[in-house]
Amino acid sequence: MSLDSIREKLGYQPVLLGVVALAASAALAFANTATKDHIAAAEARDMQMSLAQVLPEGFADNDLLADVTEMDGPKGKLKVHIAKKDGKPVGAVFQMAERGYAADIVCLMAVDAKGTLLGVRVLKHSETPGLGDKIEITKNAWIDSFKGKSLQEPTLARWGVKKDGGVFDQFAGATITPRAVVKAVKGGLDFFESHKQQILG
Repeated sequence: MSLDSIREKLGYQPVLLGVVALAASAALAFANTATKDHIAAAEARDMQMSLAQVLPEGFADNDLLADVTEMDGPKGKLKVHIAKKDGKPVGAVFQMAERGYAADIVCLMAVDAKGTLLGVRVLKHSETPGLGDKIEITKNAWIDSFKGKSLQEPTLARWGVKKDGGVFDQFAGATITPRAVVKAVKGGLDFFESHKQQILG
């Protein structure tokens, strides 16, 4: 086989590869566009369900997904959902995160206008199954121990797990996990207290 014939055979391969790559890119772009609205709708449904878990039934009558303001939080920009009743701000819902044993633990928390906790749920974590995952409401009721708490009750010195002199239970073999959640929630209450006027208007 001559060198010229080899060159002819090799010449079309880069072109063919380019065509295939272009077609694949176009297919991915089309798929992304086609599913973007569905993904956004699914995320909105998930968030609506999470909001309903941390707010008492009938507490707010507005669309919390629409009444959102972005503020500077402890670790960057923070979306705050404003809870309203008859047009008047009565509380707020927002996310806070702290490093757990494996990765960040993301909590969703709701507070009323006085800064009292209405509910807390863990949205995301990578803690050890059977130990740290007791922060999930489906595994343990521990997360409900935050209801009714505030910066005044318990006192600041008691905002911790019992091993650290606080009021919150820890898990056997997984103290780091509840400690991180307590820190996240306490940080959220501090954030709300310092931004209350801005949040509630």
